Amino acid sequence: MIRLLLALALQGSLDARAREFHCDDPQNQMEMNICAGLDFERADAELNILWRQVVASARARDRELDRRYDQRPTSEAKLREAQRAWLVFRDAHCAVQGYDEARGGSMEPMVYGTCRAELTRQRIAQLRGLGE
Repeated sequence: MIRLLLALALQGSLDARAREFHCDDPQNQMEMNICAGLDFERADAELNILWRQVVASARARDRELDRRYDQRPTSEAKLREAQRAWLVFRDAHCAVQGYDEARGGSMEPMVYGTCRAELTRQRIAQLRGLGE
């Protein structure tokens, strides 16, 4: 319940900041950069909520393992390994995309933030598909 309240508070804060910087129709590069960052923060917050659920599901599945016959790493361990690798990939990939499109320019932060938001939403879809 506390996590839900914190998530709602964060969402409200992000919404207020989005209104402050006119993210429904940003008019200058600074606003576009900020709005891309806020979009990523919103996606990241959603990912973090889902992450806790996915880890809990993996733990539940792991409790059903008969460790006498299956000595491989647990689902939770592999999930964490995959997520760490994905985070490194996401940030490096988006840095390259920012360099390719606007290295050193005023829109590089927007490209980077937009990329991180898009890849984070893709990861959310991937994680939701686990265990189906």
